[in-house]
Amino acid sequence: MIGTVLYYVLLPAARLFRALRDAFFTCRKNVLLAKSTSTQIEDVFAATRGRSVPEEQEALLQQWLEEGAGNLPASESAPAAGRVSVKLTSDWLEGSELLMTSLSDLNSAPEVTQCSGQQLTELHALASSEPQDHAVTDLTKLPAEETVSVAGSAPLAAVVPQADHQLAARAAVGIEVQNEDPAVLAWSLAHDTDTVPTEPPPWPIQDTVQLCPLPTEVPYHDILWRDWEDLSVQPCVLEQVSENSPLFEFRVMSYNILAQDLVEQGLDLYLHCHPDILNWNYRLPNLLQEIQHWDPDVLCLQEVQENHYWEQLEPTFKEMGFACFYKRRTGTKTDGCAVCYKHSRFQLISLSPVEYFRPGLDVLNRDNVGLVLLLQPLLHEGLDPKAVSPLCVANTHVLFNPRRGDIKLAQMALLLAEIDKIAKTTEGSYYPVILCGDLNSVPDSPLYKFIRNGELSYHGLPAWKVSGQEDFSQQLYSRQLLAPLWPSSLGVTDNCQYVTFCQPKKPGRRKYSRGFLLQFRFCDAACERPPQLVLLEGVTDAKPALHPSLFFFGKWWLFMCRSSGIIRHGLNLTSVYSHFLPQRGRQEVTTMPMGLGATVDYIFYSAEPVENGNRGGECRRLYKDGALKLLGRLSLLSEDVLLLANGLPNPFYSSDHLCLLASFGLEISSL
Repeated sequence: MIGTVLYYVLLPAARLFRALRDAFFTCRKNVLLAKSTSTQIEDVFAATRGRSVPEEQEALLQQWLEEGAGNLPASESAPAAGRVSVKLTSDWLEGSELLMTSLSDLNSAPEVTQCSGQQLTELHALASSEPQDHAVTDLTKLPAEETVSVAGSAPLAAVVPQADHQLAARAAVGIEVQNEDPAVLAWSLAHDTDTVPTEPPPWPIQDTVQLCPLPTEVPYHDILWRDWEDLSVQPCVLEQVSENSPLFEFRVMSYNILAQDLVEQGLDLYLHCHPDILNWNYRLPNLLQEIQHWDPDVLCLQEVQENHYWEQLEPTFKEMGFACFYKRRTGTKTDGCAVCYKHSRFQLISLSPVEYFRPGLDVLNRDNVGLVLLLQPLLHEGLDPKAVSPLCVANTHVLFNPRRGDIKLAQMALLLAEIDKIAKTTEGSYYPVILCGDLNSVPDSPLYKFIRNGELSYHGLPAWKVSGQEDFSQQLYSRQLLAPLWPSSLGVTDNCQYVTFCQPKKPGRRKYSRGFLLQFRFCDAACERPPQLVLLEGVTDAKPALHPSLFFFGKWWLFMCRSSGIIRHGLNLTSVYSHFLPQRGRQEVTTMPMGLGATVDYIFYSAEPVENGNRGGECRRLYKDGALKLLGRLSLLSEDVLLLANGLPNPFYSSDHLCLLASFGLEISSL
């Protein structure tokens, strides 16, 4: 009886204690969240994952992180080159005023540094403490800085949230405020050599009590700095380039700039971004400045919105010395591809826009497009223009849908057929080719191998495997590729050549159309049997007939010739990038959809194949530079580095893709 009474008396008290404890813990976290940077919060939360934490505290920490990700601005620390720009207001940083903070100036402001250090200590104590059930304090009666001792844990400082004017009063007053754009500061070539980027702390060992020290906040230009890799000093390149063989050097950039219409249609993909950095008025200056900084001679752009191209991009590019060509996607799509080249370096020979949509063909029923240009390099005065070979430049954006690899493969075959037509010389060889674009396929996928190795056996291959973007092997039904992949009416052979261009025309032979010959089918000469005609059964008799076995064999042979299930091309293309960062031991990424890094953007170029023998059935073709030589490239980044900058887009890079940049040299045959 006494036990029952105590149960009903103590049960409400226990529930009240738990509610007060949770309220106290949540209040403390929200206060520290408002006073701490996103990097500190992430590191402390990551450090606590290695220890055993009660379910309630783990849930609260997870809720803290989710609430903080929505409330924090996208750039609490953005890049700066040499100077500091800090703006402390009552609201979060907005618009193009997303300014940046550097290490040296934070150290010069003792008030701000001391305050952040104290908050960091409180944050550590809060993350490592476990509230006990037998210590409860009324939060409403605590003063602003009163210390509360919880049994079995470190003392916690109860901090009452301050008003906006109080926060502004505690900030240092002597910090210089500038209104320069962050990208202007970050793209400055005056890189601070004294600042060494701090490596992120190692993941804590299981059941480790002591936390690793948090790294000092690093500016964006230190996190996202991309090095230029000079490949012209490599021995293999030096051997091929002699002092007596000058080169026509030029730079090529491929960039998916993220159409604004696609941003607004898929805002769920960019919840990690501050709304202001998704604004086109913020993104456009960043994109143009990045292009102007790297100064390419040939520019291949994807996801170029049509109205932005005609109203803003093309006029700006023309002022920069570019000649521009644009192809909008078919149907109701509002974006497309653009190819621009500097008219002081190249002259247009031919232009061929490519539309992949074919009415009535399921394998070509999407609205993607491409552009193929043939350019003549312009040499200095006094040099023969024919001393350097023309250059074929292709740009495309292949279908995204990971499940429709059959469409991706057919689109690429159609583009390669167009390149074959434009780049083929009268002797049957090819001019140097550079293929750029967003192919929506990962390295070593079947589509990638087809481009690089020149051959793919696709019959029976699951469609989702073609691009390698996602794994759908667990699905009950999976679309498979069957031969032939496209009908013969498309006019493209399995060698990715147009039928009218795959065989050279015989000189002196006259050809008549079927319609022209049908006009004479009822004339007197057609109705009379020539007397000299030898009678052959099944050939020249009135009733031709074919033996059933021969008829079946002929049909089977024709089907096998057309439906081998293997497609080829003879362009000998290799990738500018190796897709791996050996110094970091990580893979390169060009985009980060939903926070997951992947490589889908490429620059392929013509090279000469090297015989490497048989490698266990899986032959990976090796190449060496030919007339077109790779001289350098802009390094890519890894997934962990981009995560430190909150992914893509961010205040520094205004697209969800990284730009690709490579430097080439064309041999000048004679002076």
